[in-house]
Amino acid sequence: MSVIRAFIAFDLTPEILRRLGQISTQFQDRLNGIPVRWVPVENIHLTLKFLGDVSIANLDMLKRVLQTEAGGHRGFEISVGGGGAFPNTRRPRVIWVGVESPPDLFSVQAGIENQMARLGYAREERPFSAHLTLGRVSRNVEPDDVRQIGVMLETTKIGFLGAALMREVHLYKSDLRPDGAIYSRLFSAPLGE
Repeated sequence: MSVIRAFIAFDLTPEILRRLGQISTQFQDRLNGIPVRWVPVENIHLTLKFLGDVSIANLDMLKRVLQTEAGGHRGFEISVGGGGAFPNTRRPRVIWVGVESPPDLFSVQAGIENQMARLGYAREERPFSAHLTLGRVSRNVEPDDVRQIGVMLETTKIGFLGAALMREVHLYKSDLRPDGAIYSRLFSAPLGE
């Protein structure tokens, strides 16, 4: 049985991606030499659900369910800005930029989470937190580097980077390569009117 790694996400506008690239470059310059795996700008998405391994035989059913679920929600606008780290700036593992959105985003995400659980995909244990991942801090990072990352995040104010209308969700395939992941869009499901 052939499988792919897959996830469901919203895309961002080219302008927001350009601004995220500028922030990422600033962070990389300030944290030069610290082991952080930076996400290439073209790979930054607003992820709704990481599915993991998906059987190719199940793709058609997955697309139908995603299309039905997406069609039950209206489009909405998000704002991008602010930043931080998970779990927090004293113990940063993931460096992120924030997303402000109406309850519609959480409704779409919860609907997709529920439908995917019905298909047998594991539920996310943590509550959904809308964010855009810029980088992942290595587990081998030194304590001084951790402090440096935290200070940078606490002293860097990321203002408003832009707004975007969310009109469709996308199913992506993720190919892991030695030089990073390559994402390929497999399917798009429009939100309802």
